[in-house]
Amino acid sequence: MLEITKTFRADGFVVISVVVPADRVDDVVRAIEKALEPDIPAEEAFAGFGPGDALRGMRRLREMTQAQLAAAIGVHKSHISGMERGRRPIGKEMAKRLADALNTSYKVFL
Repeated sequence: MLEITKTFRADGFVVISVVVPADRVDDVVRAIEKALEPDIPAEEAFAGFGPGDALRGMRRLREMTQAQLAAAIGVHKSHISGMERGRRPIGKEMAKRLADALNTSYKVFL
């Protein structure tokens, strides 16, 4: 499960702590380093991060299985798997259904 904590400091900085799977540590560190470089587009800083990754992250953040999310939006769990793997597109209407079930904005899935 992804865990993020933020601690605000008086000097205008924020300490961010993130718990990530051990095999993804280097990816997260590289993404943070790139994000801190000036004028780096998000697409470049988070290369390879797509709607399926956002879906997987939001689902895990809510501690839901693919089967639970599928039941919540009325689709087969293979649809959730396909969307997370980038093999099934997430259209606007599906994004809205996912967003309702995951209590987020549909735009994160587009």
